[in-house]
Amino acid sequence: MARTTARPSASRSVAAQVFALQVVVVLLLVLAAVLALVIQSRRDSTTEARNRSVAVAQTFADSPGIAAALRSPDPTALLQPSAEAARKDSGVDFVVVLGTDGIRYTHPLVDRIGKKFVGTYQPALQGQVVTEQINGTIGPLVQAVVPVHDANGTVVGAVSAGITISKVSGVVQRQLPLLLGAAAVALGLATVGTALASRRLLRQTHGLGPAEMTRMYEHHDAVLHAVREGVVILRADATLLLANDEARRLLDLPPDAEGRPVAELGLDGPAAELLASGRAVSDEVLSAGARRLVVSTRPTDRAGGPPGTVATLRDATELHVLTAEAEAARRRLTLLYEASLAIGTTLDVTRTAEELAEVAVPAFADHVTVDLAEPVLRGEEPRPGPDTPMRRVAKSGIAEEMPLYPVGERITVHPATPQAWNLGTGQAGLERDLASATAWQTQDPPRARRVLEHGIHSVVRVPILARGVQLGLVKFWRSQRPEPFDLDDLSLAEELTARAAVSIDNARRYSREHVMAVALQRSLLPGALPSQSAVDAAYRYLPAQAGVGGDWFDVIPLPGTRVALVVGDVVGHGLHAAATMGRLRTAVHNFATLDLPPDELLGHLDELVAMIDQEREGEPVAEVTGASCLYAIYDPVSLTCSVARAGHPPPAVVAPDGSVSYPELPAGPPLGVGGMPYSAGEFRLEPGSRLVLYTDGLVEDRSRDIDTGLDLLAEALRQAGPEPEETCEAVLAAMLPHGSADDVALLVARTKALPREHVVEFAVPAEAAAVSRVRATVTAQLESWGLDELVFTTELILSELVTNAIRYGAEPIRVRLLYDRGLVCEVSDTSGTSPHLRYAAATDEGGRGLFLVAQCSERWGTRYTESGKVIWAAQPAPPEGY
Repeated sequence: MARTTARPSASRSVAAQVFALQVVVVLLLVLAAVLALVIQSRRDSTTEARNRSVAVAQTFADSPGIAAALRSPDPTALLQPSAEAARKDSGVDFVVVLGTDGIRYTHPLVDRIGKKFVGTYQPALQGQVVTEQINGTIGPLVQAVVPVHDANGTVVGAVSAGITISKVSGVVQRQLPLLLGAAAVALGLATVGTALASRRLLRQTHGLGPAEMTRMYEHHDAVLHAVREGVVILRADATLLLANDEARRLLDLPPDAEGRPVAELGLDGPAAELLASGRAVSDEVLSAGARRLVVSTRPTDRAGGPPGTVATLRDATELHVLTAEAEAARRRLTLLYEASLAIGTTLDVTRTAEELAEVAVPAFADHVTVDLAEPVLRGEEPRPGPDTPMRRVAKSGIAEEMPLYPVGERITVHPATPQAWNLGTGQAGLERDLASATAWQTQDPPRARRVLEHGIHSVVRVPILARGVQLGLVKFWRSQRPEPFDLDDLSLAEELTARAAVSIDNARRYSREHVMAVALQRSLLPGALPSQSAVDAAYRYLPAQAGVGGDWFDVIPLPGTRVALVVGDVVGHGLHAAATMGRLRTAVHNFATLDLPPDELLGHLDELVAMIDQEREGEPVAEVTGASCLYAIYDPVSLTCSVARAGHPPPAVVAPDGSVSYPELPAGPPLGVGGMPYSAGEFRLEPGSRLVLYTDGLVEDRSRDIDTGLDLLAEALRQAGPEPEETCEAVLAAMLPHGSADDVALLVARTKALPREHVVEFAVPAEAAAVSRVRATVTAQLESWGLDELVFTTELILSELVTNAIRYGAEPIRVRLLYDRGLVCEVSDTSGTSPHLRYAAATDEGGRGLFLVAQCSERWGTRYTESGKVIWAAQPAPPEGY
């Protein structure tokens, strides 16, 4: 009774669900229709409003006298009446005339005349027609702005006309009742349809709900296909109605057995008689050919079902075999599970091979040997074929005295042996009885005899294959176990080796990538610091304990005896990080040749990192680059240091007295993030100060945060000696006594000052006569420095640069001479224009000045400052004894 009362409830829930679904569908259709109508109406209304406003504005702008009225002393008095008349006649909401400065001359509201026009009118002053949709004080509207041309075609003003969208709309309000009526009719039809569907559903499902129907189907499918029992269903007249796959196998039924009487199926007499009788039995044993079946039958007409019989059959002859097979399968699965945990715990090729040998003994074999191609041990990919030299890398067994090749032995496979065939074809091989097989003994006959004497009687050889590449050969040997290897053992050995092959290949590829990354990184980092006079520098680079990273540093000489100091860090490890580091370091060198200030240089570097990330978006594994950088420029003349940083820890400054500080500098986002400009900070460095740049691996790790690391770094710097090399040694000994998980770059620069007597600077008036005085002053100064050989070329260079500054620059104009390793001439002015080198034609009277500057100097260029620019030219000092 309980089940009977539950059925109508379940049916009603199905009908309710169908009804709700149809209501939702109808409502969605109505909503979609209304939405489409509204969108279409709004689009049509907007288009109509735009066309009308453009037409009215264009007509009024082309009417006679408009241009003359705009040029009159009082345009409002002449244009306001006609504009209002046009507005009323055309039906728009406003007609506004405005001047070229955007001031209204007319408006429906008089108090708004003389005020700035609200909207976009600048393109109209260029002769274009502008339309835009805005929310004005009178509601959503469309306004148009058209130019007013005079007789010469010059734009002397503009006319704007606008109309609210509500004036040209109204389709939705007229059609909405029709839509609602259609929706009501659809809902009524849905209700009638749902009632009919509910009655039919009740009749066909006998009142079963969705859950009961699903459960019934699942039980039916499980009985027929998921159990290891035969199932047979017969009608009351002993006709076969259904038989699952297991029943067909056990009874050996023909393909067309369904629908035929049991007596015609060719069954044994007792089995056919029992199935046709319809009586109920439990676990009755019957013979069916060579099988003995356990049969149970039950009638199907219980609880009101159709008359007939259902029978289940089990094969008693297979129980013992199945039990043994299940136990063997369990052991194999256990071994494979243990192998999946034990093999590949490291990225070391040799250790992975040892793990394979250890996991198979003694659970599967008595002895296991692993031979790998020698290129695999170097991280290379071996060439195909059995002639590749092999080396034994792993050996495991229940006894140590077995006469197998020892670990480390180089093995050249004989071409006539089975292992050569295994390596050549990539197929596994099985030798059940080694004593009766002779081909394998060709490899080493004396050793083969000793192997047989020690009781080894069976072997399985499996090539180590990964991605179709032959990596080596694994041999599984049996000695104490009396049973030889069989085909099932061969399959298990192949599965074990296949799992190990993936790990060995991963380790090989990691070794290759590691070697390549290290070589790439070493080639990308500075080999030696360049010669310069601004600082004494020393550096240290510590690679990570596992893999290579993207930390880098650089010292770049700049014009004007200045020097750039750089440290950076690319997120991640491996080839990608090393390659990205190389690209960034090269980019910094290129940007430095442009003599950009630190903040602008980091801005360009940020764009480059963003481009690198965009280039990698289509890759299967897209990696976000992410990098930090600190760029500093030290000037030994002004003793100032300008620093900008992008997601990088601040530098440390060690004063000459040994005190340590971290200058307050603006912190920019990491490279590639974008969205914020970078800022530079500037501070003064006394001669003998040490500027310490580093990457985060020096001060931050899992055991301490960055604040603690900065405190430890400051203490280490206080204890360090004054020399940069001593500072590097002391810092690494104090901060990283046991190495670092991350790579570390450390750069220490002790500042120097250019002697004041080697710097000459003076102002130059903006007059042509000043050029000769500049030459005289420079000649005297060079003679005092002992640079008589450079007088002529320096006069020529400064004459051209000063003349250009007087002609094309802006005052004040200044000249500066710097004598360091060579002579640097600088001419500065407050103009932002820069001269360009060009080749003058044969008929040109000028244009050769900069060409002469370039020919007479070693290098020349332009450096922009906050107040203007500096044009410089550098000459090498004459050799000693010149």
